[in-house]
Amino acid sequence: MFKNIGKDLVKAFNTGVSYFLPAVVIGGVFLAIALATGDAGAEGMKVTNPFMQNLNTIGSAGMAMMIPMLAGYIAYSLAGKPGLAPGMIAGYIANNPVGENSVSTGFLGAMIMGIFVGYVCKWIKSWKVNTTIKSIMPVLIIPILSTLICCLAYMYILVGPLGALMKALTTMLSNMQGGSAILLGIVIGLMTAFDMGGPINKTASAFTMALMAEGIYGPNGAFRVAVAIPPLGLALSTFISRKKYDDAEKQLGITAAFMGLIGITEGAIPFAVKDIKHVLPAICLGSAVGAGLAMMHAIDCYVPHGGMIVVAATSKPLLYTLDMAIGVVVTAIALMFIKPNLEDKKKKAEAKAVETK
Repeated sequence: MFKNIGKDLVKAFNTGVSYFLPAVVIGGVFLAIALATGDAGAEGMKVTNPFMQNLNTIGSAGMAMMIPMLAGYIAYSLAGKPGLAPGMIAGYIANNPVGENSVSTGFLGAMIMGIFVGYVCKWIKSWKVNTTIKSIMPVLIIPILSTLICCLAYMYILVGPLGALMKALTTMLSNMQGGSAILLGIVIGLMTAFDMGGPINKTASAFTMALMAEGIYGPNGAFRVAVAIPPLGLALSTFISRKKYDDAEKQLGITAAFMGLIGITEGAIPFAVKDIKHVLPAICLGSAVGAGLAMMHAIDCYVPHGGMIVVAATSKPLLYTLDMAIGVVVTAIALMFIKPNLEDKKKKAEAKAVETK
């Protein structure tokens, strides 16, 4: 079952990305259109036009479906049709708060759960059963057992330690508040980009919003700069480093640009799923630089939303724009150096395949 695990996982991640991309595009485009017409307020971007509210609802649905679809199709690639529904259910649970501490694990948790569900389904499929039971295995036994095993394992094993980690991160940020502003910005930037809308990102967000309630807006300014950098940096990279991306990724770069402008970090997720070892360091570096500069420049943001659509709700709009742009360029330059060209990657894979024969 684990004989070709490396190849199986690469294929599974590529399958997950190819199937969930339409949800990313739909969600990103409709949200961008709707939020661009909104007004920045104390509760974020408020869309008042009824038609735009409907577009916002459609976009939100696309974003909500994105992570469950990713997990579902990873499981589907590993185990076939019996893994699809359990994978989606596990992905949905991973992307929503559960447990005493209301923890969600975002796309990283969904990827793990997709793999877990896929292999559990493969294991159950290998059971020797009689003909009568075998006929109901794909539609009844495998989906129910794999969902039960994987989701309960997630709830009872993974969520507890993760909740403790989130508390520790919040404490760390609170202790840093009286220290170096630039260092605090760098940490906020790293947390923002690391899981692109996941629990670590949300911990940074919760910390900055708690300070907003006390009239401290600087950390929120750093966070709102940082949230836009990963998708915008990748969008710029697809434009200036064309040989590193396939046609689908180049098209996705346009959607990522829209999502970055409205402060939706999740626009970077499809790129990270396909090539996390090169994408993640680049976006973390860019967000850390942007957020660190925002703290150095003492940029306040008065609303709980990010990207360029809230630039008017900041204390220093020009510096806010500049710091974000610098972070975006840093990300794109980092990708230029560390991400291989598709042709080189293909040759390396072929050479490795020859060596294994």
